[in-house]
Amino acid sequence: MIHESDLLDKLDGLPKEHYSGKVFRATRKSLDPLLTSRSGGRWMPSGVAAVLYTSLQREGALAEISFHWSQWNPRPSKTAALHTLEVVTDRTLKLVRTDLQALGVSDASYQQVNHSRTQQIGAAIEFLGFDGLIAPSARWDCDNLILFADSANFGASLQVVSAEEVDWIQWAEEKGLLQDNEFG
Repeated sequence: MIHESDLLDKLDGLPKEHYSGKVFRATRKSLDPLLTSRSGGRWMPSGVAAVLYTSLQREGALAEISFHWSQWNPRPSKTAALHTLEVVTDRTLKLVRTDLQALGVSDASYQQVNHSRTQQIGAAIEFLGFDGLIAPSARWDCDNLILFADSANFGASLQVVSAEEVDWIQWAEEKGLLQDNEFG
């Protein structure tokens, strides 16, 4: 993948930080919560690098899985597994909404499912050797932590602390996020 040199310069000029704390990941019950994916998503094009999407808040992880599962037809009715993970990263980039705008991501487009610009940004961040990205959630008022497991500098440690079963449909309905098989 070829990266825009201007984008690489902007990203490399942003502060790097160390992150240590709990994060949350909602999955189907049978999925290993530490299993990375190459199938693509908001911050990585399909097939480019292995990532692990987590949220800094419990509700953020539930909002993400509720959004994605509510798009399926038929909508999954099984409960989700919500995992609490302990993570430590060495070289993580933190983006706030003003950073996203400066990188060409408008607030309106950030809420949509078309992720081409954020995928370019995520791939460039991984290319620069960051082991993680902290970025605003598009689904909840919190930040998410995306881990780049293929990064040459991947120094994150990660372990499962706990897991619980959550009725994601009930949770989404209680939060007013689920209406007529659509995420509000």
